[in-house]
Amino acid sequence: MPSNRSARIAPVSRRALLAGAGAAALAGGALAQQPAPAPQMPPAAAPAAPALKFGYEDVVARARDLAARPYAAATPPLPEALANLSYDRWREIRFRPDKALLAGAGPFRLQMFHPGFLYRRPVTVNVVRAGVPLPTPYAAGLFDYGGNVFDKALPVDLGFAGFRLHAPLNDPRVHDELIAFLGASYFRFLGRGQRYGLSARGLAIGVGAAETEEFPHFSEFWIEAAENGADRAVIYALLDGASVAGAFQFHVYPAAETAVEVVATLFARRPIARLGLAPLTSMFFSGENEPRRLNDDFRPELHDSDGLMLHSGSGEWIWRPLRNPQKTEFSAFVETNLRGFGLMQRDRVFEHYQDLDMEYHLRPGYWVEPREGFGEGRVELVEIPTGDETNDNIVAYWTPKQAIEPGQQARFSYRVTSIGGRRLNPGGFALNTFQTEARARGSAEPPLANTRRFIVDFVGGELPYFLGDPGQVQIVPSISAGKILRTFVVPNAETKGFRAAIDVQLDNGHPADLRAFLRAGPRALTETWLYPVGR
Repeated sequence: MPSNRSARIAPVSRRALLAGAGAAALAGGALAQQPAPAPQMPPAAAPAAPALKFGYEDVVARARDLAARPYAAATPPLPEALANLSYDRWREIRFRPDKALLAGAGPFRLQMFHPGFLYRRPVTVNVVRAGVPLPTPYAAGLFDYGGNVFDKALPVDLGFAGFRLHAPLNDPRVHDELIAFLGASYFRFLGRGQRYGLSARGLAIGVGAAETEEFPHFSEFWIEAAENGADRAVIYALLDGASVAGAFQFHVYPAAETAVEVVATLFARRPIARLGLAPLTSMFFSGENEPRRLNDDFRPELHDSDGLMLHSGSGEWIWRPLRNPQKTEFSAFVETNLRGFGLMQRDRVFEHYQDLDMEYHLRPGYWVEPREGFGEGRVELVEIPTGDETNDNIVAYWTPKQAIEPGQQARFSYRVTSIGGRRLNPGGFALNTFQTEARARGSAEPPLANTRRFIVDFVGGELPYFLGDPGQVQIVPSISAGKILRTFVVPNAETKGFRAAIDVQLDNGHPADLRAFLRAGPRALTETWLYPVGR
């Protein structure tokens, strides 16, 4: 991806110009008794070299220098009144809209988040105008503190917890929140008509390891003041952590499906065991694919995302429904030249959630499309048990096969898009996943040990075409361990697709991965549905 940085031009001095002219005269040879030249006007001064504009490579240079120094983990202490704020009290502190920065130039407006609650590490926010970065100083007058009253005046060097950009996203007359950076390296962004759900991160290290997981943080940001008519916001960020320092560039394109183009340049301080690139973090508490554990909650499902989608280098589309497991589970999908992956909210039917406040049916999915630096590696999915809907318990990211060694520079680029109801897979897809006993209800057939029936509704693509001749549609199942006892496929007039069922039996309860897709003759009609069995 081309950098937004202006090209460097070496300054040219008047002495150098005169020296060059003298050298040219000597090269022509000396002329004896040559008459003196006629008087001439003094040469005009050389034009001033254009000022160097701040850009991404400046942040890369800072990251390189930062990585060469020991990591400073200490965080300046917050005043006790701010550190002890509850989440609700902290949320009462709002940036005053009339104080928004960048007003009067371009489509974007900049607002800050106040430190407090869990957000105790200050960040520096710079605005870049005409290529010159200037830090934005903290001032209490920028905020409305709601019902919060403090006994002492807050320090003048308090700093900010993060920031957000607003743009005319849903209405050309209204500036809606577009993207927000808050906490560690987390950021979230929205497309038209969407509601916040999952988050993206700059970097993930050691996810799921309670004692060794790291949370690198963005310590400084630079936001370019856009011109009128600009179609994107440009943000730079400096990342710092115990194992790595890095420079990030974000180009944010507001749209019905907002896209963020990311360039990341990383410098390792020490070997990194499990590096997660383009990490996505979400919540899955309950869905139709798992036994109900809602403890008398009236809402049928609770999740920000309901599946991991993959587009492999071979062209295969894979759908892996998410779960709320009994213990932390890791899944890995080895790929070369991965085309895309993402945590998606496929179920967008309000009646499946019945939540007027959280509006889970409007949560976006984030789809990552690799650009530079993604070769061999794997997508990792981490599912962590949670007892309620307040915890982000799902993480997905890319881990390169080649580790980044200390002293090396590694650059990656990718695009993240906020997906609404659009289907990425052009073929059929898995709409619903259910599981039950591996026998018909009311049957006298005794249940077999270690068996389970999985039912999948496939819809879309060319499936409606085959409803007139359903015998052409076949299911193609496979399992990594154990055996498949029986399968069947029937037309589903309600979904204009097909319902497939697979009965499986595990070997002594050992876990396995179950896969299935539909085909007609040699041609695949659907994506590959994949589900872990027995874990």
